[in-house]
Amino acid sequence: MADVDSEVPPLPPRYRFRDLLLGDQTFQNEDRVQVEFYVNENTFKERLKLFFIKNQRSSLRIRLFNFALKILTCVLYIVRVSLDSPRETNSNPWARIFWVTRCESVWAVQVTVALISFLETMLITYLSYKGNIWEQIFQMSFILEMINTVPFIVTIFWCPLRNIFVPVFLNCWLAKGALENMINDFHRAIQRTHSAMFNQVFILICTLLCLVFTGACGIQHLERAGKNLSLFDSFYFCIVTFSTVGYGDVTPKIWPSQLLVVILICVALVVLPLQFEELAYLWMESQKLGGNYSRHRAQTEKHVVLCVSSLKIDLLMDFLNEFYAHPRLQDYYVVILCPTEIDIQVRRILQIPLWSQRVIYLQGSALKDQDLMRAKMDDAEACFILSSRNEVDRTAADHQTILRAWAAKDFAPNCPLYVQILKPENKFHVKFADHVVCEEEFKYAMLALNCVCPATSTLVTLLVHTSRGQEGQMSPEQWQKMYGRCSGNEVYHIRLCDSKFFGEYDGKSFTYASFHAHKKYGVCLIGVKREDNKSILLNPGPRHIMASNDTCYYINITKEENSAFIFKEEEKHSKGLSVTGLYDAPSRLPVHSIIASMGTVAIDLQHADPPEESGKLALPTETSAGSRRPSIAPVLEIADSSVILPCDLLSDQSEDETNQSDEEGSVGSDFVKGYPPNSPYIGSSPTLCHLLPQKAPFCCLRLDKGCTHNSFEDAKAYGFKNKLIIVSAETAGNGLYNFIVPLRAYYRPRKELNPIVLLLDYPPDNHFLEAICCFPMVYFMAGTIDNLDNLLQCGIIYADNLVVVDKESTMSAEEDYMADAKTIVNVQTMFRLFPSLSIITELTHPSNMRFMQFRAKDCYSLALSKLEKIERDKGSNLAFMFRLPFAAGRVFSISMLDTLLYQSFVKDYMIAITRLLLGLDTTPGSGYLCVIKITEEDLWIRTYGRLFQKFCSSSAEIPIGIYRTESHMFTASESRASINADQGEEHRDRGEKTSHRNSAMSDQSEHPLLRKKSMQWARRLSRKTNKPTSKVEGFSQQRLNLYRRSERQELSELVKNRMKHLGLPTVGYDEMNDHQNTLSYVLINPPPDTMLELNDIVYIIRSDPLAHMPEDSQTGQARSRNQKDFVTESKDETHL
Repeated sequence: MADVDSEVPPLPPRYRFRDLLLGDQTFQNEDRVQVEFYVNENTFKERLKLFFIKNQRSSLRIRLFNFALKILTCVLYIVRVSLDSPRETNSNPWARIFWVTRCESVWAVQVTVALISFLETMLITYLSYKGNIWEQIFQMSFILEMINTVPFIVTIFWCPLRNIFVPVFLNCWLAKGALENMINDFHRAIQRTHSAMFNQVFILICTLLCLVFTGACGIQHLERAGKNLSLFDSFYFCIVTFSTVGYGDVTPKIWPSQLLVVILICVALVVLPLQFEELAYLWMESQKLGGNYSRHRAQTEKHVVLCVSSLKIDLLMDFLNEFYAHPRLQDYYVVILCPTEIDIQVRRILQIPLWSQRVIYLQGSALKDQDLMRAKMDDAEACFILSSRNEVDRTAADHQTILRAWAAKDFAPNCPLYVQILKPENKFHVKFADHVVCEEEFKYAMLALNCVCPATSTLVTLLVHTSRGQEGQMSPEQWQKMYGRCSGNEVYHIRLCDSKFFGEYDGKSFTYASFHAHKKYGVCLIGVKREDNKSILLNPGPRHIMASNDTCYYINITKEENSAFIFKEEEKHSKGLSVTGLYDAPSRLPVHSIIASMGTVAIDLQHADPPEESGKLALPTETSAGSRRPSIAPVLEIADSSVILPCDLLSDQSEDETNQSDEEGSVGSDFVKGYPPNSPYIGSSPTLCHLLPQKAPFCCLRLDKGCTHNSFEDAKAYGFKNKLIIVSAETAGNGLYNFIVPLRAYYRPRKELNPIVLLLDYPPDNHFLEAICCFPMVYFMAGTIDNLDNLLQCGIIYADNLVVVDKESTMSAEEDYMADAKTIVNVQTMFRLFPSLSIITELTHPSNMRFMQFRAKDCYSLALSKLEKIERDKGSNLAFMFRLPFAAGRVFSISMLDTLLYQSFVKDYMIAITRLLLGLDTTPGSGYLCVIKITEEDLWIRTYGRLFQKFCSSSAEIPIGIYRTESHMFTASESRASINADQGEEHRDRGEKTSHRNSAMSDQSEHPLLRKKSMQWARRLSRKTNKPTSKVEGFSQQRLNLYRRSERQELSELVKNRMKHLGLPTVGYDEMNDHQNTLSYVLINPPPDTMLELNDIVYIIRSDPLAHMPEDSQTGQARSRNQKDFVTESKDETHL
């Protein structure tokens, strides 16, 4: 007994390892209970309901069968009517209404159909029963079924009733309902939603057919007791009656048929207007939504999708004009997907035949797959997603753009995305897109370059706009003709092996190819890309040897594929004439003769051999210098790049590193070169910059307040050697970082670094200060531009440039174009108070630039306004280009850069090239944009072509354009314009110290005539008539001059009094020196025979100095040493 008690019981199977190995699974089923789900659907009724009602495919078959039965009954009724003879059936006329003649075969078929319909109806009624039997019985469909089926079933058991009349034609209404349900089931089965407009039109058509069929059959049957009309005559009568024609040739004769006509007309007057109203409402709604883009059209035609949150007329026209400016895009459709209702102005524009056939507006959201399906996003060639820059909260606008980009990528992964983002910190969210343009990155970088490279904004804007260079060609002003013609230059690309421009330079250096292509064809080669490298290199320098597979990027009036080549040498040889070199002729040369016609450009080619410059270009005696060579060295095919360094025409920048004087050393001797250790946002390109050896304390960055490290409280106390650059912004956004980096790039000479003062409405946060504290001579101050004390404290009288950034809080206004009102008035005030200051302003709307530096009585400005209207009427996309502030680069609108994103659809390299030009990206071996000023000692070069050779042969730099400033007399009033034009300007021009050339290809003797013509042109456009000068007018002019002088003196006293009140010295405030009598403009890739003028500023692309600098040089050692200092602070350092 004890042994039994001490025996250990065996383990349950679930715990025995042997059972687990042997696969004993009995333990798994001990506690499990089988549960059956949806047992309610296993009943017979539920299965029938699933088959007849719930399942779309099976119910679709049932409804199709039911529809066929109803149509069959109507057909049988027509057959019975055609076989019936009422006069032989019964002599009593009224008895003919109740009794008809029905043959046995027709009766048998009708009874069979009625029996099937009755059983089906009862079954559907049973399955649809929900507790209220009377609701099922009194349904109109059930009543009609009973009327049309029960009499036939009764005739089976009572033979005398086989010839009784049954209104079987009423089954047409049941057929109508079955057809509607069948179409709904069909769309449910194929998982597609049909248009409500289509459904309503279908219902209307079916209602009309049923009314006509019911009326025809009913009148025909009732007229058996009267005139005995045929079925066709009854149908004819119903059509004539419902169409309100009423010929009267066929009419009902007895009162029952007449009563039926009255009933039908009343029903039609009630039913049809309701359905027409519903149809009209749906049509209006469909017009708002825009309908769908046809699937067939999407598969046969090409289209792009434009996604915006709100569509303004300016945005639409900029997109359409730029998109359709390219010839190969003329057959594309543009589908606009916008969540808001179409604007009235936009609707009016889209109704123009030019756009109505190519632009489709769809109201919908990019976040809905249904709307993306309507736009056929998966078949689109591209999707443009634009941000709403007029939103008060620009971050929220970026968030909407990001979601749209994600939705488009999720729905159509293979569709190329072109995304516009506002804030740089949001850019990495859409990094997957094919092309991204960050507005604040481009804006601040462009405004920064405007301070060191004048009119960079105008240069880039003209490059990214599509134009044929026809603007201003009808103007008598020579500068407008030349400026308008050069504005047609754009950036194009071509493979070297496929090019006539550059094909002959295979195996030659890049500098050699650039110079000779410009000399021979007038095109400017600016960049190249290797086949095995995705990076574009701007001016890679003479070490780069051109290969046949290289992609060349050049500036020209049109692309090479649209050019026709006419060889002048062959024509001259055929005539027995001698062929001369390019620079042999002393007069105007026929080089770069461009004839733009129907998209084709004819370029005259000159002799291709390089000229022997020695002995031909003698140094002019009046500008001779003993240290300058009398000729320009030729550009070598394979240059010795070890002796080529980036240099000025007169000086070398090597003194930036060595041979610094004590004065220069005090300015930049404590600067180092390295990469900024802190980037304010993700995605910024690392750029080698001038940096401080140690980060500056945050307190030292405040300009107007002293601290323990220094006691300076104004810009004067710092004693800056160079002029200040003041930036007025609302907040210290991350975009301001891109303003500082180009101005502190390593290739800027230390002695030329300008102090930067950030005048902010709101003080910056520590995150932003941490990013800028490593840059030298960067300060901030809290203040606004509408406060004179703040302007004086930040050193505006010591500033060379003031950049006014558009404020986010003013971008949205009740009236769109009033968003710039405050900025314009404040800038105009500063323009009056500080005339010598160069003010660079950003505006929201480009059309408002006509108010910058506004002169109400300036005849010349009024003439330019007339010219702008003329160019706009001609269809120019650059009608605003002749406005003097824009031409001079003093005003800019970021919306003008929207075309950069649009052009990237055709030119996928434009964003990359623009970023390299602006310094946003730094690619190893790629050059950068800078300028060089032409002085009196450089005028011996004479022409732009010779200047091109000078740059290429001496410093391997590529010039791309000229910024020219001319003196010009702007009249104070219309009367003075008339006086100046009539008295002649020749005597005035002789007395001026610096006379200008109106044309680079004209003689000095032409200047007075051109000036006189220009004044006459201005007076004519302003519609002013010349009046003889009188003494009264002379006195009034003197009084006006005195008034103006007193006003200027009053403004001067105001500024000086405020400076004294603030304890600032008044020395340096020059109120009389201004730029009001000059005009400036940009010439992109001018012809080689363009004459140089004094004070011309040449845009050049300088090769990367690090690309050909020896590693053991002093500069390389210094750079390596400086980079080591920052290695502990910068983790993601990129070495060039």
